[in-house]
Amino acid sequence: MTTMTSPSNLAAEVDRLIDERPGKVLLDFVYDDEAVPLTDFLYRSSGASYAYMLVTDAGRIIVNTGLGYESVHHRHLFDQVCPGPTPYVITTQGHTDHVGGVANFRDDGTVYVAQARNQFAQGQDARIRGRMRLWNAAWFDLSPTAEIKRFAAERPDLSLQQDSPVPDLTFEDRMAFTLGGLDVELWHGTGETTDGAMVWLPQHRIALISNLLGPLFCHFPNLNTIRGHEYRQVEPYLATIRRLRDLRPEMLVTGRGDPIVGADLIDACLQRMHDAVSYVRDETLRGINDGVDLHTLVREVALPPELRVGQGYGRVAWGVRTIWETYLGWFRHERTSELLAIGPNQVLADLVEAGGVDSVLRLAATRAGEGQHAEATALAEAVLAHTPDHPQASRQLLDSHRTLLEDPAHEANFWLSGWLEHRIDQLENATRVGQRKV
Repeated sequence: MTTMTSPSNLAAEVDRLIDERPGKVLLDFVYDDEAVPLTDFLYRSSGASYAYMLVTDAGRIIVNTGLGYESVHHRHLFDQVCPGPTPYVITTQGHTDHVGGVANFRDDGTVYVAQARNQFAQGQDARIRGRMRLWNAAWFDLSPTAEIKRFAAERPDLSLQQDSPVPDLTFEDRMAFTLGGLDVELWHGTGETTDGAMVWLPQHRIALISNLLGPLFCHFPNLNTIRGHEYRQVEPYLATIRRLRDLRPEMLVTGRGDPIVGADLIDACLQRMHDAVSYVRDETLRGINDGVDLHTLVREVALPPELRVGQGYGRVAWGVRTIWETYLGWFRHERTSELLAIGPNQVLADLVEAGGVDSVLRLAATRAGEGQHAEATALAEAVLAHTPDHPQASRQLLDSHRTLLEDPAHEANFWLSGWLEHRIDQLENATRVGQRKV
């Protein structure tokens, strides 16, 4: 007889998962020393995003391949369990940390399978690659020298280069195949990219979704990445959650961290995520249609306790901003200057010139003393727009950033804490240079 968990107990289990499942620490690049068995046929190798291997009587299926240099290590570990053949390689989205190692897993006869928009998704990354290289260093180690040397020594026969693969086989909405007695279904979903693929194993009720709904599970999604990328649409994201719930998985394998196990718990988490995003969308649209300005909505829209989700990756306030601009664009109908080729730093510099640098810095110190560190940050930034190397403004900005980082809600978010730490490093360096000049 099946025992159903009560709604109140399920809600408590979801809360416990949010509190106890690792958060932004999962975004550190940590590598397994051996392939980790999740079942008797499903193995994991961790990295930027985890690679997975399905072992069958007729060979293996690789699901996601990591970045180019990581794929050497993934293959090294997987080969120790099942050296092949590799009839299929599947990527669940076209991001670089999923497709980068496809070439290293290709054998004669390997079929690379992806959703039909894979080339579009890879192309979107490629079109802004220069910008991404400029800013990704704020959050990621772009020169992991030790790992590269280690992986190269493990498999000197494999390439460390990043692949930009072209699928051999694509699907639009759904496809299915069987290999060695294992039934595999691929279902389209939209989340981090528009080419998302859910790998569904109906015999075992296992769904491999990787980062489709974000790398941190039961967290608010990044509707717009802080590193910079195209906006992610709410409605397709919600439809993807509904499609996944309809499958009713008993194990959910994500892009980072351990699988989530238990059909009721998985469904309750997915419902929480769906309802949280729906709530933020509805409240934002209500404000839009009632004439409420964007910044008021950013400050005031908050999830009720029963819809609490993690905010270690996306944040509700950022979701409000993205939903607003997705529906309305960047013009807020507030100031004519929004339509003109004038940047805010130019205006801030003029205002500081008019008010006096010392007056603005005194006000910044006052705001900081009142605990208004966001305001103190903005005022110090205004002075630096006027006088880029002003030492007192740099010190005030440094102090404000340190205080902002002490806020647990800020520290827990990967993107916000990473940016604050990046700016603190820059400001500390600038302060040291300024002291040497004196």
